[in-house]
Amino acid sequence: MNYQWYPGHMTKAKRMMQENIKLIDIVVELVDARVPFSSKNPDIDELAKNKFRLILLNKSDLADERLTQQWEQYYQQQGYAVQKINARSGAGMKSLTTIIRETCKEKIERDRKRGILNRPIRAMIVGIPNVGKSTFINTFAGKACTKTGNKPGVTKGKQWIRLNKNVELLDTPGILWPKFEDQQVGIRLAIIGSIKDDILNIQELSMEFIQYLCKSYPGVLSEEYQVDETKEAYEILEQIAQNRQCKLKGDLPDYDKAAALLLENYRNGKLGRITLEEPVQ
Repeated sequence: MNYQWYPGHMTKAKRMMQENIKLIDIVVELVDARVPFSSKNPDIDELAKNKFRLILLNKSDLADERLTQQWEQYYQQQGYAVQKINARSGAGMKSLTTIIRETCKEKIERDRKRGILNRPIRAMIVGIPNVGKSTFINTFAGKACTKTGNKPGVTKGKQWIRLNKNVELLDTPGILWPKFEDQQVGIRLAIIGSIKDDILNIQELSMEFIQYLCKSYPGVLSEEYQVDETKEAYEILEQIAQNRQCKLKGDLPDYDKAAALLLENYRNGKLGRITLEEPVQ
């Protein structure tokens, strides 16, 4: 099955970013700490060349700490400033203004030499759908200035947000690239909820996830759902359906309901801190 999601408004969002990039000093990209490669939009590297860059590993409270450290090092080695955060709780965010100014210190120094003092750094916030941009901006700015929701595609239009005397943010709607060159990227994004569930085959997706968990996080499924992890993925899904009373008429297992339950439990952190990919060294 192919995992794609690129509604028309995303083409418009990309065009808006291209038009506004010249106004920007630094591009701040939110990625999901559970999929720090798959949730990093390759279009943005092209759009943001010659700009200062900061990567924020959001939802780090849901990700495997050991792998998050590896991803921090991976992106630092590529020349990005990196910070792990939890936009919902505000963890890791107090120092962000300082980090932004530190990352842009060459520009601040250039301005100072030209007699321009105290001009705010202009930052563009980018990220794929459902990565937590609106929550991040609300927490960072300290007030609910963008509409937030836990569904991909809620942020609309263009907004400048004055955070403090040092930083102004341009919020952009989340954009996903039109085609995943690697289907695994699409699968991982679908598992974390960056692609709308109603256009997916949720059973297939949950079985991909079950296979990954059995291999990389053995014991998680058996502990949460009392299943036998030596079985095939579809048998494990059936056991989840039986053990959690996901049933259709006639006492048949409701595979869709069991699949939705498994993915929901993962997205909410109920299965523990699980990251879906490792950096390639």
